[in-house]
Amino acid sequence: MERGGLMVYGVNWVEVMRHAVTYVDKILKGTKPTDLPVERPMKYELVINLKTAQALGLTIPPSLLFQANEVIR
Repeated sequence: MERGGLMVYGVNWVEVMRHAVTYVDKILKGTKPTDLPVERPMKYELVINLKTAQALGLTIPPSLLFQANEVIR
C-alpha cells in the first residue's frame, strides 16, 4: 500500500505466518499433517491510501475511513 495501492481488504500476513509456525512445530514433533485441522484466518484488515485516492480524484466516504484499520495519508 505504501507504493501506491488504493485499498486492500485481506488477511494480516504477519499473523498468518505466526500461525503457520505452530503447524510446522507440530509436524516437526511428529504430528501427521493430515491430522491437523484446516483453519482460515479470523482477522481481516482494511487499509486505505488517501494519497492515491487524491491522485485519482476519488473521495473516500468518512464511514469507510472510520472502519479502516489503517489510513495512509
